[in-house]
Amino acid sequence: MAETMSNLAELKAAANAASAAKTRLTYLFDEGKFTELDAYAASGKGLCGAVTAFGYVEGNPCYAFSQDVSVNKGALNKMQADKIAKVYDLAAKTGVPVVGIYDSCGADLNDGCEALAAYGELLMWMSNLSGVVPQVAVVAGVCSGTSAMLAESADFTIIAKDAELYCAPNAGVKSSSENAVKNGTAAILADTDKDAVEAAKELLVRLPQNNISPVPMYEFDMPTAAAGKDAAAQAEAVFDGGSVKELYADFGKASYTALATLGGATVGAVAVNKTADKINADDCTKIARFVRFCDSFAVPVITLVDTEGFAGDTDTEAAGAVKSMTKLVHAYAEATTIKISVVTGKAYGPAFIALAGKGANADLSYACEDAVITALSPLTAAEFFYHDELKGAEDVKAKRAELAAKYCTEEGSAVKAAAKGCIDGVIPANALRNVLIDSIEVLAGKRISRLPKKHSNIQL
Repeated sequence: MAETMSNLAELKAAANAASAAKTRLTYLFDEGKFTELDAYAASGKGLCGAVTAFGYVEGNPCYAFSQDVSVNKGALNKMQADKIAKVYDLAAKTGVPVVGIYDSCGADLNDGCEALAAYGELLMWMSNLSGVVPQVAVVAGVCSGTSAMLAESADFTIIAKDAELYCAPNAGVKSSSENAVKNGTAAILADTDKDAVEAAKELLVRLPQNNISPVPMYEFDMPTAAAGKDAAAQAEAVFDGGSVKELYADFGKASYTALATLGGATVGAVAVNKTADKINADDCTKIARFVRFCDSFAVPVITLVDTEGFAGDTDTEAAGAVKSMTKLVHAYAEATTIKISVVTGKAYGPAFIALAGKGANADLSYACEDAVITALSPLTAAEFFYHDELKGAEDVKAKRAELAAKYCTEEGSAVKAAAKGCIDGVIPANALRNVLIDSIEVLAGKRISRLPKKHSNIQL
């Protein structure tokens, strides 16, 4: 009896002690206040190695768990998994977002097969809740093996610079965190664990509470940035001032994805970057997953298009370029959320179909006055349509460029595309923001019913 009482006293003292896990939760919740759940849950003679809690983020409820590396290195055991599963159960019942803060060496081998089953249960919970409530993972320390799979099952993964996210240790990767953002595993790289948690908080305030809640509305400032040539500059010039939060900046450099507000309402911003190379497989993956996320929570998608198209060479074809292109088209075509596209510069062939075409993508499709929309790239069109004029030219390269420009003017103008019904309107660049706000308002009652099915079979 005395030994039991002593152990209970130790559990109580441990539960009430300060820890990095609890400190990280204070970064998340308003005024650093939260209500802890199952504080005395034990595994063996000690605590189970995770803090679970609920509180408010900018006035909205949120559940969270934070692994405690000071307890058995945060190793996942059956009791820890049960605590975390309870958070997901509550989130499912109440439609409230979940933030997971990871810092663990892996599974507790003392629990053996029970630990394996626990991982499976958590993966099932996260998969079932995907698209129901927003899930954000913060990698604040070590997150390895199956824990890495848990973190990556969230909608967005944010990693601190000194943290580690990997399946195989000692794989020869110099910086696990930097590698995670370069390969698209993590959406944001933060300097510290505090910055990482605060980045998660920034995302949450832009998101609906669940898949049947409306998008958040906020007071807003007008954009102050002037329209620039790259995608980021375009976004800053169109969306509300200070509202743009870019995601996956180091992955898929020819594309741009961000959460922002437009007229105070949350939107998903997609752009293809006129200053970068053509769209490749990474860009297709990045945009497709972002569009599917926005669609899950009925967040309108605004797509700004300025690209010469998809990369097509020996290497990309050998890697299955058409599969990546199809994945992108599928994501847009299946999405039932509001979709508005604007051709701000170039849009050639398949790129126009995938990103701005009314058939697969947009509810409303616009073009700026100087946009160029063509079925073929202008240089290819010059060879095809003006072959006779190229014959005998003293400078074939210069003549080809001249004829390509002629094709753009005669066949590729925005007005010509509008006359053929390919787009819904031609708008001055300085009117773009207002047109987008009005378009979202008029589409607010959009309702679409798809054919009955379990899910589509998107290319992956």
